[in-house]
Amino acid sequence: MGGKAVTAFLNMTIESVPPAPVRPTEQQVLKALAAPYEKPSIPRAVWQVMNSFGSYALLWVAMYWTRQTSWWLTVPMAALGGLLLVRIFIIFHDCGHGSFFASKRANTLVGSLAGLLTFTPYHHWRWEHSAHHATSGNLDGRGMGDIWTMTVEEYLAATPGRKLAYRLVRNPLILFGLGPLFLFVIWQRVPSHKARPRERREVHLMSLAVFAMAAGLSWIFGLKDYLIIQGIVLLVAGAAGLWMFYVQHQFEDAYWEHDDQWNYTKAALAGSSYYKLPRILQWFSGNIGFHHIHHLNSHIPNYNLERCFKACEPFQQVKPITLLSSLKTIRLRLWNQQERRMIGFRELKNYRPATA
Repeated sequence: MGGKAVTAFLNMTIESVPPAPVRPTEQQVLKALAAPYEKPSIPRAVWQVMNSFGSYALLWVAMYWTRQTSWWLTVPMAALGGLLLVRIFIIFHDCGHGSFFASKRANTLVGSLAGLLTFTPYHHWRWEHSAHHATSGNLDGRGMGDIWTMTVEEYLAATPGRKLAYRLVRNPLILFGLGPLFLFVIWQRVPSHKARPRERREVHLMSLAVFAMAAGLSWIFGLKDYLIIQGIVLLVAGAAGLWMFYVQHQFEDAYWEHDDQWNYTKAALAGSSYYKLPRILQWFSGNIGFHHIHHLNSHIPNYNLERCFKACEPFQQVKPITLLSSLKTIRLRLWNQQERRMIGFRELKNYRPATA
């Protein structure tokens, strides 16, 4: 048999042997389990828009009338409006991920309307939030779309001024009180210098739209009444929203790694919490408590997250954080790389730097 014939024979033999099976990665397995729940549902999406936006609009109509008779009725309504605005923000969030509707145009339309109500520019936020998903739990990727988090070593090496600034930002009264108001009323009016022209332009257009909405409602309600009602709505929505975001990534045994050790799947399942809330709060928060699933697969719309959780056993293995246990996270301030956990400022006195 000639050389060419031997080569041809060997090639035919090799091609006839089936390739060794490639073992799928953990991420591939989990994504395959979650994939059926990516498909958007028009009936569920439309119903969620109706019961969220509709309820919010009716509440404003009710507050228009009650403010003339009793602020004791109007103030609780405004607080309820804040909770509804959290739910509207989750719709905004899903539209930004392109998961709420199958149609990109529908996502943009509903997302932009939700952005107006939440004082948040849709395209700019979507661009910034994508960085959060790409770097969550990555110590070398902090600083965009997240809560300012320092390691113990970074804090101890910081200047007194930087330490003071960090303590102020992490103070609960600022983080969940003044912080959200500053974020939505002022910070969202300023485009990032890293953003593309389209995103920067949209920030200014959204600011004009927010101003027009505020002017119109001030004309209808009166400036003083509007500012009181809108202030309460934004304060409650901002505090609740920031609290949810905080608990989702700032719990004690969260996942943080440097870039060379960072793993997407671990960041999702170990660095994003399963916040098990009472049913009514789960409704207001748009199922975002299943945050570990969301970070593993952001293409799953919020109305499918619970279905995915119940159908996929691996997601049920993540230890839940309850409403009561989540209160313990308030004291957490710094990432201790030695003990691999979040700690409070008081625990610094027990910290001993690693010896070379």
